[in-house]
Amino acid sequence: MAKGQIIAGLDVGTNTIKLLVVQKKGEELCVLSYDQMPSFGLRKGAVVNIEETAKNIQLLVSGVEKNIGRKINSVYVNIGGSHLYVIPSDGIISVSRANQIISQEDKDRVLQATRAINIPSNEEVLDVFPREFIIDDQKGIKDPLALKGVRLEAKVLLLCVFSPYFINITQAVVNAKLHIDDVVPSPLAAAEAVLTPQQKELGSAVIDIGSNTTSLAVFEEGELIHLAVFSLGSANITNDIAIGLKTEISIAESIKKQHGSCFFVKTDKEKKDQSKKKIEIFDKSSSVVNFTKKTLVDIIEPRVSEIFDQVAKELKKIGKQELLPGGIVLTGGGAKLPKIKELAREMLKLPCEIGSVKNIAGIDEDPALATVAGLVLGANSIDEQTKEGIMGFVGRLWEKIKKIFKAFVP
Repeated sequence: MAKGQIIAGLDVGTNTIKLLVVQKKGEELCVLSYDQMPSFGLRKGAVVNIEETAKNIQLLVSGVEKNIGRKINSVYVNIGGSHLYVIPSDGIISVSRANQIISQEDKDRVLQATRAINIPSNEEVLDVFPREFIIDDQKGIKDPLALKGVRLEAKVLLLCVFSPYFINITQAVVNAKLHIDDVVPSPLAAAEAVLTPQQKELGSAVIDIGSNTTSLAVFEEGELIHLAVFSLGSANITNDIAIGLKTEISIAESIKKQHGSCFFVKTDKEKKDQSKKKIEIFDKSSSVVNFTKKTLVDIIEPRVSEIFDQVAKELKKIGKQELLPGGIVLTGGGAKLPKIKELAREMLKLPCEIGSVKNIAGIDEDPALATVAGLVLGANSIDEQTKEGIMGFVGRLWEKIKKIFKAFVP
């Protein structure tokens, strides 16, 4: 990255749009500006109203531009939603050179061969994540370049997306008069921000609890080994509180933030007494909403447990239930719920921590900022690694999408 150049990350979520602008100073990234605003036009992490989303992005960008006194021309943007998924695949080719030395062309061809699978016509393969290469039946090879062999195989994970939703998010950003540097799945951006290389190597998972969805990204030996997105999030908890306490959504959200918890320790006498104490909240019509700590926990805990139960099922599916030495890292706005770390540890039987953004100076220790921070961190990583890494993986599809509305790209 050139000196003085800025990087902008745009996290378009169901409830909130976030914009983070950083600048490289020496060896570190420093925050120039951060802002957010309510999001409209999305459902369960996917853009369903392009124009409404574009208008909100424009408003947010304009405010940040005034704050930093500079024009923002391009952004790294996320894509989320339960339409994202991964599937295993494999490919096999014959090595092309007469001397049987494997070249970059051979590596590219075998990875391309793994894309030859049957998926619905309205879905696309975003990227290929290699798990291992096999040369003449010799397994477990991480990088086959310059090795010698006759036959080259690759076992990979294919990351797939529902094409209309990909088009919608890119069109919304383009309509906001911004160029797209890259589009990154939210779970991978969050992981980029909060996981250390050691955690990725040992085996760890990021659980990103958003408003309407929760995503899971699992890593081992430094590589992505699984990704899943569930249609459950912190908004479901708010809805449960609104129904359970017979109050409106805005009051339920306030109650969740001020008094919510995943559980209380029954053996602690002081907390037991507090759990029975009535709490009174006045709603907009001046009616009183009465509840106890125990009542609130009895509403919240089952929904959070349901989220972690879904995670446990996914970990069991890939043979990693209770088998991630690097532990669990919780991110997203839902990770701020008191005692959620303790409940995750109890249910998943793994070490657990609340994620904090690494390697950006001046950013708040807020797990809700993981995705937007990961976008700029990944962009910086590309610059340092000659455009290789997690952020380059949707280039081919983005080039295809640009052809659809080329006239509108700034």
